[in-house]
Amino acid sequence: MSRSICWLNGYTAFPDPRLAADEGLLAVGGDLSFQRLLSAYAKGIFPWYNPDEPILWWSPNPRMVLYCDEFKVSKSLAKKCRQIARHEQRPAERRFWVTLDQCFLQVMSACASTRQETGTWIHPEMVQAYYTLHLKGYAHSVELWEDDQLRAGLYGVRMGQFFFGESMFTQISDGSKIALFYLVQYLKRQGIQHIDCQQETAHLASLGARPIPRAHFLDLLEQHSTTSQIPWPSGQLLATGELVPFAADAPPRL
Repeated sequence: MSRSICWLNGYTAFPDPRLAADEGLLAVGGDLSFQRLLSAYAKGIFPWYNPDEPILWWSPNPRMVLYCDEFKVSKSLAKKCRQIARHEQRPAERRFWVTLDQCFLQVMSACASTRQETGTWIHPEMVQAYYTLHLKGYAHSVELWEDDQLRAGLYGVRMGQFFFGESMFTQISDGSKIALFYLVQYLKRQGIQHIDCQQETAHLASLGARPIPRAHFLDLLEQHSTTSQIPWPSGQLLATGELVPFAADAPPRL
């Protein structure tokens, strides 16, 4: 059965995401304002479109979700994370270390650059919109550093007890997986068990994510998300999931 697509203007509310066809396209148009994006994520809807298109809003069925307790850590990944952990609190000795919210824009830019050959949805309009979410405490980045060089990272949106993964990049073997490992440990310490991965891929499945019916996903979202936020400070992430905040007068990374 064909389903109509809702056309949004500045005042149109999102329709029920359950009305979308399985491929997920629900609505077209609107804007990427802060309030529009908050409303979208609260309903399990996300924007995904090319620069020369109107904004497309999606809620696919099924939905790929990573339950933090089901994150699959290979032997090689576990070994690398143990090696980082042994030196992560000794700056004179460490080679690799992981941070939270130290260079959000740089992570988004790197994610966009890795997809330039096949086209990217992370164009300037999206970058500005998610940077606004970041400044207001909703969007976050995880960074993996080799000495003082950013080598891998990821970013996403957090609402209440739900994290919506958006994109990741790496310049070294397993770099984005290391960033995800540290994020998972941190989320578990915060009592967050669900990472929305949006669409099903073999790579995500290899990490433990699995597709669930959209109706079940929306029920989970209703139970565990809220637009009220407990602030996350920026700082160094440890393999235990602990966060070591940076000093208030520490200069931010660019």
